[in-house]
Amino acid sequence: MKLNEEIKKLKEKNDVTILAHYYVSGDVQDIADYVGDSYYLSKVATEVSQKTILFCGVKFMGESAKILNPEKRVVMVDESADCPMAHMIDEETIQSIKAKHDDIAVVCYINSSAAIKALSDVCVTSSNAFKIVSSLPEKNILFIPDNNLGTYLSTKIKEKNFIFHQGYCPVHQDIHMEDVIRAKEEHPKVKVLAHPECRIEVLNLADFIGSTSEIIDYATKSSDESFIIATEDGILHQLGNKNPNKTFYLVNENQQCFGMKLNTLSKVYGILNSMENEILLDEDLRQKAKVPLTKMHELAQ
Repeated sequence: MKLNEEIKKLKEKNDVTILAHYYVSGDVQDIADYVGDSYYLSKVATEVSQKTILFCGVKFMGESAKILNPEKRVVMVDESADCPMAHMIDEETIQSIKAKHDDIAVVCYINSSAAIKALSDVCVTSSNAFKIVSSLPEKNILFIPDNNLGTYLSTKIKEKNFIFHQGYCPVHQDIHMEDVIRAKEEHPKVKVLAHPECRIEVLNLADFIGSTSEIIDYATKSSDESFIIATEDGILHQLGNKNPNKTFYLVNENQQCFGMKLNTLSKVYGILNSMENEILLDEDLRQKAKVPLTKMHELAQ
């Protein structure tokens, strides 16, 4: 409790707002001013009044906040906290595919670097991807970098021609069909709630597919008393807070994002004292990367 109080004092003294993703540990979520998924946090970052944003998440999230808020200082709890998927696509691959198609839109999952966003037409998150891709005039969709989310979207938006890249989230990629089948056998008649970053064969076994916030909403509104969860285990904290009388089961023991778990309470305290790990972006890059992020927020309205 003492550390929590010290963090609160430093936050107010330094005019800092703390944003935390659902996948960081529960004690870090508890000291944040705002907790949510990637879309929600990217939106909140443009609305807060504080001069400094402390991001409890991974690097692409801090970059997105800085891209949209150049006048604010954006700092990361741990500068090495990163998303492997964000580095599974490169400029050469994008340019090569674009050169082969006339009518094409580069749709970039928000889990990507500022450099990749700068080469894209629009960004999406798991909660708004269907709406945004459906609204695009282009027939061909180069969906980067997540193959699993892109494949899922292609089953829902059949009028588009999807071109996939082989990127993935290691946590969701490590959830296998056999894991879900075993969990369903251990917990008969319990619904499976899955994130669309999972493999398509896992999604085919799910009763509900949605972003982290959508999974939380579904479980909270449902009359069911137990659920099988196929996404990163940090979501259990908010699920438990909102549903203290419900039970949640993971499908395996590996549902942890290493980068997200680098965010700890002691590091939050340390960064509030030092104000290190600031996100700095070249202005030309920032301006180019802002275009697809801004378009995302406009189309997702």
